[in-house]
Amino acid sequence: MSLEKVEILGVNVNSLTMAEAVETVKNFIEKGERKLIATANAEMIMRATYDVELKTILNAADLVVPDGAGTVWAAGYLGHPMPERVAGYDLSQELMRLAPSKKYKLYFFGSAPGVADLAKAKAEKWYPGIDIVGTRNGYFSAEDEQSIIADIKAKKPDILLVALGVPKQEKWLYTHLDELNVPVSIGVGGSFDVMAGVMKRAPLWMQKAKLEWLYRGLKQPSRIGRLMALPKFVFKVMGSKK
Repeated sequence: MSLEKVEILGVNVNSLTMAEAVETVKNFIEKGERKLIATANAEMIMRATYDVELKTILNAADLVVPDGAGTVWAAGYLGHPMPERVAGYDLSQELMRLAPSKKYKLYFFGSAPGVADLAKAKAEKWYPGIDIVGTRNGYFSAEDEQSIIADIKAKKPDILLVALGVPKQEKWLYTHLDELNVPVSIGVGGSFDVMAGVMKRAPLWMQKAKLEWLYRGLKQPSRIGRLMALPKFVFKVMGSKK
């Protein structure tokens, strides 16, 4: 499947539907190669304008989905309309829904101690028969890395979901991708927190109104500074239009 890419502030983002994203992941797993998937929202793309390492990783990733209304808006504004937003959380849920029938094995790595285990329990309730072969929290030192990698390799997941936050999760995965030898690795940000109930997702009407970013800011005042990236992103995109 050949997927169109749209360049937004120097970052190439795939233009696709959720169904196409899921089909692409299925193909990756069938081939058994080591693939990196990134979920690019406005904040991540904005960060990539000054974090050269992150930009390099995103442009080397095998799939970059448009995670966020800002990304979809930017593509349309630049003359390349995207069919829909493909949120990282929603993509991970679609893959978990598919996993039991396809016998995909998953590994959850990241978030605070206990959160990945809670997310695992929720997944097992929501998706009967799902095989989550391992969990590990995201609090670790450099000395712990080899034991974490060894555990992931030993468990042989088909899908590795990593929730270390941006850009740590992308940089960690890119550095260890070959060593991990997992068919599909995805940075999923706060997805485990949402699954575990530690952090609530915006109501559906806010998601549909493209206001999920505002909900997160209201619920987590500590994010306000990060959310300031959104207006900066809009102005930068407008300034980049040729």
